[in-house]
Amino acid sequence: MKDMFMPLKISATALEAQKIRMNVIASNIANVNSTRTPDGGPYKRKDVVFESYLFDEHSAGVNIPKIIEDQRPFRMVYDPAHPDADKGGYVSYPNINTIEETVNLISATRAYEANLTIINSYKEMFMKTLDLTRV
Repeated sequence: MKDMFMPLKISATALEAQKIRMNVIASNIANVNSTRTPDGGPYKRKDVVFESYLFDEHSAGVNIPKIIEDQRPFRMVYDPAHPDADKGGYVSYPNINTIEETVNLISATRAYEANLTIINSYKEMFMKTLDLTRV
């Protein structure tokens, strides 16, 4: 017999993955002007990598195998008075576009809400099935 709770398990892993994605996006937005990090240099935008998995009939879902750094170049701004300015007077700012991050956040929120809807719908169907068996 197949696992009747598989849809719930899959949606639960997707909820966790979207939560992690939203946290990474929030970190990107919070660091949009961070020109100096403990590692040195400006903050590098991060993104999550999603991976679906199906090990057997009892284990499937969404996984985040890694969080990667964006390889796009930094945004260079001329500000010779800034303490992080180079010899030419340019400051390297993170490669973060707040509009892009906002769109990503909306997408992650919608995906999170969709998985909540799946869980609630499945729970409602399950409860109705139980009510039918009580007759």
